[in-house]
Amino acid sequence: MASLQLSSHFLGTNTTKHNSISISHNYSQTPFTRLFSRKFMSCSMSMNGCEGDFKTPLGTIETRTMAAVLSPTAATERLISAVSELKSQPPPFSSGVVRIQVPIDQQIGAIDWLQSQNEIHLRCFFSRRSDVGRPDLLLDLASDNGNGRGSSDRELVSVAGIGSAVFFRDLDPFSHDDWRSIRRFLSSSSPLIRAYGGMRFDPNGKISVEWEPFGAFYFAVPQVEFNEFGGSSMLAATLAWDDELSWTLEDAIEALEETMLQVSSVVMRLRRESLGVSVLSKNHVPTKGAYYPAVEKALEIIKQKSSSLSKVVLARNSRIITDTDIDPIAWLAQLQSEGHDAYQFCLQPPGAPAFIGNTPERLFQRNQLGVCSEALAATRPRSASTARDMEIERDLLTSPKDDLEFSIVRENIREKLNSICDKVVVKPQKTVRKLARVQHLYSQLAGRLRREDDEFDILAALHPTPAVCGLPAEEARLLIKEIESFDRGMYAGPIGFFGGKESEFAVGIRSALVEKGLGALIYAGTGIVAGSNPTSEWNELDLKISQFTKSIEYEATTTTLQTIN
Repeated sequence: MASLQLSSHFLGTNTTKHNSISISHNYSQTPFTRLFSRKFMSCSMSMNGCEGDFKTPLGTIETRTMAAVLSPTAATERLISAVSELKSQPPPFSSGVVRIQVPIDQQIGAIDWLQSQNEIHLRCFFSRRSDVGRPDLLLDLASDNGNGRGSSDRELVSVAGIGSAVFFRDLDPFSHDDWRSIRRFLSSSSPLIRAYGGMRFDPNGKISVEWEPFGAFYFAVPQVEFNEFGGSSMLAATLAWDDELSWTLEDAIEALEETMLQVSSVVMRLRRESLGVSVLSKNHVPTKGAYYPAVEKALEIIKQKSSSLSKVVLARNSRIITDTDIDPIAWLAQLQSEGHDAYQFCLQPPGAPAFIGNTPERLFQRNQLGVCSEALAATRPRSASTARDMEIERDLLTSPKDDLEFSIVRENIREKLNSICDKVVVKPQKTVRKLARVQHLYSQLAGRLRREDDEFDILAALHPTPAVCGLPAEEARLLIKEIESFDRGMYAGPIGFFGGKESEFAVGIRSALVEKGLGALIYAGTGIVAGSNPTSEWNELDLKISQFTKSIEYEATTTTLQTIN
């Protein structure tokens, strides 16, 4: 269990909580934070589930499915009618969660629906990556144990949500009690009631002003949600209430009705070759002149016989200022067009910047007792030439430096899974995973949890991985804190969802924080091990952010709009 203790700096164990809604009392009172506090309070018409009694079960957790319709407009009308009926025939419970869902007989992009909604509410988006061509180790484990596994949830392509039926946020690190507070609102019998969100890379670090709205963690069960399936869609509305938190069913219905009135049922398909903005300036933190000495310092420590450090990941943020505001959802849609082999995500608390990403890396996926993770490390560019691309692949597979970096990640994850699982499978031991612009060394690992309540231990064990922090984790974290002069926030943190039947988290890399009037901060990192070269590492940082910068460094060329009836 050593790995669990090692990660205790990243997830909390204390149970003392304070009222995290009153954020104006928790931050230094700059004009920005005073303005933000008022804006946040005015938009957060919901309850913070972290303040409830996680030991007391809710009165009801249920899903009501209406008859299928042909369009988002018809689905919206049916939901409004169903919420009105719920108001006249309320469930006889002092606490609960009710999801009302309307299937739509056509596949509509969840990101297109989200782009059609206004920005005054919380906005979230999570799109699963395509795992076509890779073995399903969770299915193998289920077969070995004689257990089948339903496929209906696996067909869910992406989810977009606005508003929060219930949210979970605090300034203290995410604790086991916080996890139990979230689980209180979930049930395996209602698998699509999920809490979407993320956590900071280092929740104990000082929170910079741009990351204040997110707290140490932020999760929400969306009020209104659009689900995209393979071949169909679904519009859903969720109410959550708890009289003990002074948030009654009547309050929840009133807040939902207000949100439903603002839902746009006119969905526009919008794909751009460019975002229509021009870059006015781009600045890196650290600068190139500061980055090289930082890498040399890390290498000196790694080489010391007295040091246990074998790897540290040093990150960079790149501030870009543009002539007009960047639409984060349009930017994410542009990334999605080339990111089928990656997760896309967006998390934007009310009135806050949007954290978006196009990450190839899974932290873990849990389906009942099965849990799957992966090792992803070492980077090379792709080539338009098939022969040259294969040559680069062979170089990556045979490089001693890259094999060392990758082996550190894979063996560390194997050790951590062994601490919480009865059985761990690794398949393959090492291969190359090719993305649109880069290729990495890759391996899958899967195990079987001893009990479902061990889900929190998955997070405690796996975050942070050596791929985004280093090894040993605590030594790497302390060096990162000493060297890096900016707040990573949720960059490289867990991003995903908790569900009653299934949970899935990606690692929040290849990501950016987008804020109106302030451009964007684009994040990237590289692993420093014995044999690393500062010039190569700097070039790797540029390569990793190229998927973001390519779409904003040129004037707009083509915009296509198509109304979905």
